[in-house]
Amino acid sequence: MIWLCLALVPVAFAISLPSVWIVGRVSRRLGAIDTEPMEGQVKFDRRRIPNTGGIGIYLGIALPIAAALGVLWLAPETIVERLPAIESHLEGMRAQTPRALALLGAITLLHVLGLIDDRRPMGAMGKLGVMTLPALIVAWPAGPLDTRLLTMLDAPAGGAWLSVLITVLWFVAVTNAMNFIDNMDGLCAGVAAVAGACFLAAALSGEQWFVGATLALVVGSCLGFLVFNFPPAKIFMGDGGSLVLGFTLAFLTARTTYLPEGADPGQHWYALLMPVVVLAIPLYDMVSVTLVRLSQGKSPFKGDLQHFSHRLVQRGMSGRGSVLVIYGFTLITGISGVLLVGASARQGVLLGAQVASLLGVLALFEVGSRTRELNG
Repeated sequence: MIWLCLALVPVAFAISLPSVWIVGRVSRRLGAIDTEPMEGQVKFDRRRIPNTGGIGIYLGIALPIAAALGVLWLAPETIVERLPAIESHLEGMRAQTPRALALLGAITLLHVLGLIDDRRPMGAMGKLGVMTLPALIVAWPAGPLDTRLLTMLDAPAGGAWLSVLITVLWFVAVTNAMNFIDNMDGLCAGVAAVAGACFLAAALSGEQWFVGATLALVVGSCLGFLVFNFPPAKIFMGDGGSLVLGFTLAFLTARTTYLPEGADPGQHWYALLMPVVVLAIPLYDMVSVTLVRLSQGKSPFKGDLQHFSHRLVQRGMSGRGSVLVIYGFTLITGISGVLLVGASARQGVLLGAQVASLLGVLALFEVGSRTRELNG
């Protein structure tokens, strides 16, 4: 099953790459290019580049899932005949159908929302409401999906309300973090690919095949898109891609079991922080740029050029260099997150301290270097 999951990386790549190329060609003819900034928004000088590349990312994830569901239910004997090793997993894979359909429905909704917003920018509150809706649906405890984080809190908190709230906040935070970090050529797709690969390693080591297979699709789709988006970009993903990536990563991290088999949650609680550690850099970007905007009396939802990547450029790095540095930081926190799953209590503390120190040093460097610039 490990090799079957990994084989989905080139499958998604083979769907995403030509889709992005075709979408780019069609978009140029139709004039579907990057839009002017909204009132109060600050962007780089407008380039006549399509912002519809998210269609390729969406297709690279959605088409294989839909095809797999079709084969599992309409022609299971065919897949067993060609892949005998999958027979023992067939019922388990079928049992994931409600969640797979929920994921497909959610990312389709967000993809359409993103495509609309890329053409005619919507208000922040409206977008936030649409992001929250699918998160509530998949986290609702009474339904067949029940994709919640920290369900162990249900009894102490007097019900499922706290785990539902934490899950919805996680979905909204990760979806927005990936949307926020889509601010420079090659950045969002590269970060998603690195983080997705780290989550994939953890999922496969824990034999979580549905999660692993879908993460492989995320990685392959991002790599196919990066062929045309790595700086200098020939196409942008737009919200039609970043919202899909954010929600998919949030959904899959909520579905992943991070505790080793038989482990006591009370003693290995730190393993539950694995997704936060892996996604520490996108979350750092979202939190830091929000604080910067609020300190300036601006709306945190009005885009500008004060993201982590932009701040690196302001300190002398090239655009491509800042993107590669952020890839590297994401890989560092991602490896720490993967190691956290099987770590002892002492190792878990050390890994947590390592990531916290990295983020602390980054923040100190940014504040210190900015202070020197202001002082001449």
